[in-house]
Amino acid sequence: MSYARIRGTGSYLPERVVTNTELEGRIDTSDEWIVSRTGIEARHVAADDELTSDLALHAARAALEAAGREAGEVDLIIVATTTPDMVFPSTACIVQHKLGAGEAAAFDVQAVCTGFIYALSVAERMVATGAHRCALVVGAEVFSRLLDWNDRRTCVLFGDGAGAVVISRDDEPGLLASHLGADGSQGHILRVTGGIAEGVVRGNPFIEMDGQAVFRLAVRALGESAERVLTEAGLAADAIDWFIPHQANLRIIRALADRIGLPFERVVTTVAHHGNTSAASVPLALDTAVRDGRVRTGQTLLLQGVGGGMTWGSLLLRY
Repeated sequence: MSYARIRGTGSYLPERVVTNTELEGRIDTSDEWIVSRTGIEARHVAADDELTSDLALHAARAALEAAGREAGEVDLIIVATTTPDMVFPSTACIVQHKLGAGEAAAFDVQAVCTGFIYALSVAERMVATGAHRCALVVGAEVFSRLLDWNDRRTCVLFGDGAGAVVISRDDEPGLLASHLGADGSQGHILRVTGGIAEGVVRGNPFIEMDGQAVFRLAVRALGESAERVLTEAGLAADAIDWFIPHQANLRIIRALADRIGLPFERVVTTVAHHGNTSAASVPLALDTAVRDGRVRTGQTLLLQGVGGGMTWGSLLLRY
């Protein structure tokens, strides 16, 4: 029987850093207010000429190098993003071209902040079944372009970035259990209603969020999702070596760790340095922990995401 495992990770953050101190000069906020409520100290913002595909390309190249693979070996590319370069073609097709990945199958997944979890779940199955040999999965966002920089409720939260993994076939299982979920009736609590019709933007092109409602749903849905994958795998919470959640808000992360029953020392957090990078946040955090030596071969990881839709998901992996 064939399985699939992660072979390499990569990430990229734009050069420009916007600190809380800089935001103090723009809007009615303070570093203390932002840090106490979110844990965020800074966020990265793409340059005017940087596109989502550019961020994705940097992360993809780093992941391929770590995996010891060439672009020509990749036969599947999935990009999770809410901020594509254009309406079409897909950002994945653009990345395929920029990377030089031949005629690899390429498509985007849109599940907002849960996008990478959805995309990795799909790619794992496509590789494990033998339909593909080597997959590149990327989460990439330029969320700064969806922000109203006068709205202190949202502009302090988000940033730009990309993270990527390479997966290929293996004789041992990498994915131990998975759970994906959504509740479209809650789409109004986190959304961007803007769209293009007849050459005109209709609706609000900026993020709208009910922070308290998002918090409550995130903790409930992800807590239940974690229980489901642990039960499916026949494991207790103490079998998890590292919990790598969506990097949205330190309060949510702490509440989830408490609910799952994990000491905070086993939680990977990077939100302080780049804010909420949506679909990029989980692979960014994973790559950080791999490169600093915390995540090692053979360890058990719980990856989780929650985002607009509302969507959520959990992947229990053997790294």
